[in-house]
Amino acid sequence: MSGQAPLLALDDGVARITLRRPRQANRLTVDDLATLRGFIADVNANAAVHVLVLAGEGRHFCSGFDLGALVAVDAGARFGELADALEAARPITLARLHGGVYGGAADLALACDFRLGAPAVDMFVPAARVGLHFYAGGLRRFVDRLGLATAKQVLLAGRTLDAPALLACGYLDQLLPDVGTLDAALAALTAELLAMAPLALLPMKQHLNAIAASRLDESRLAADILKARDSADLAEGQAAWAGKRQAKFKGC
Repeated sequence: MSGQAPLLALDDGVARITLRRPRQANRLTVDDLATLRGFIADVNANAAVHVLVLAGEGRHFCSGFDLGALVAVDAGARFGELADALEAARPITLARLHGGVYGGAADLALACDFRLGAPAVDMFVPAARVGLHFYAGGLRRFVDRLGLATAKQVLLAGRTLDAPALLACGYLDQLLPDVGTLDAALAALTAELLAMAPLALLPMKQHLNAIAASRLDESRLAADILKARDSADLAEGQAAWAGKRQAKFKGC
């Protein structure tokens, strides 16, 4: 398959993963799935990274897995492992969506914390049409985040959802008028997240996801609350609020 492997770039607290096979709508190979899992592990291990952006080159976000390799590997299990790892990633995750978001790529985006899109975006999952049973984590995310009715429209009826429909069902958090505005909105949200106190921001993400999945660890939650309460960051945040200035958090 032509094109290049996904790329990970780091810049001042932000990690950016770019899918780089634009001629194939950024279709993913078996090797790409392993590469992306490795990128997520690297980002998780880098405490300086607070935001992770997932994007695709060219006209489309991603067309999912290479269907020609379905018989050679358990594509569902591989994609499921990748999407679960992305959902559990330590940083706040943002998906930059434009053009096609197809197959397993629809779940990769759904596994992110925020999804921003441009008007040309549409989403389609052809699993049932090709005889592929969607994996457990993806089924859960579609039902939990979009509701059973929308999950059935996408996964059973094979409906294509356009940008307004994706916004209406909650798949998109923001729908921007064009790609330029999309990138500006993505940059603005990234800056807002980087300005937050990491000792509060990053653990709250994990606990919110745990609550949604009915697996909250009460002792871990209590420990994270105490850690933030006793931090220099809380004192800085209170001082900045009182002084009507921007807080400068250090994560301690």
